[in-house]
Amino acid sequence: MTSATNSMLNRREFVPTALRGAAAVLAAALFAAPSRSQQSDRVKALGAKLFCACSCGQILTACNHVGCTYSTKMLQELNDRIARGDSDDVILQSFVQEYGQTVLAEPPAKGFNVLVWVLPVVLPIVALVFGWGMVQRWRERASLTPASAGVAVNPELLARVHRDAGDSDE
Repeated sequence: MTSATNSMLNRREFVPTALRGAAAVLAAALFAAPSRSQQSDRVKALGAKLFCACSCGQILTACNHVGCTYSTKMLQELNDRIARGDSDDVILQSFVQEYGQTVLAEPPAKGFNVLVWVLPVVLPIVALVFGWGMVQRWRERASLTPASAGVAVNPELLARVHRDAGDSDE
């Protein structure tokens, strides 16, 4: 009878213990889910700052190049570094060290790269100012020069025009 009693106690203890274990696993899954979604959001944000290294010219998270081995490797590397708790700047710098400056979707505003940021704004403004100045100079020249100045008209042709037009004021 003791073995039957022990098995009953074990069954009685098993159900609450199993429920507690299931509740603990469920709670861990619920608390772990937000961190995974936060990490995936962070992966998306950092992946949008990087180009895929396969030369397809697409953002890392949007690379749909068939058979691309770089994007899966780079995304896994990005996930691993985020899981380690590296900061965004450290992660981006490590990718630059491994793949070069061309991996960055937007170049840093330092040195020669400043031109990439400045020229698209400055060149159209300079072109507009230059064009406006050219139009002003053309207008000044047109208003200063009379229409008949310096043009020699052949008197025979002028007489012929007056004769054909019927002018009597010659």
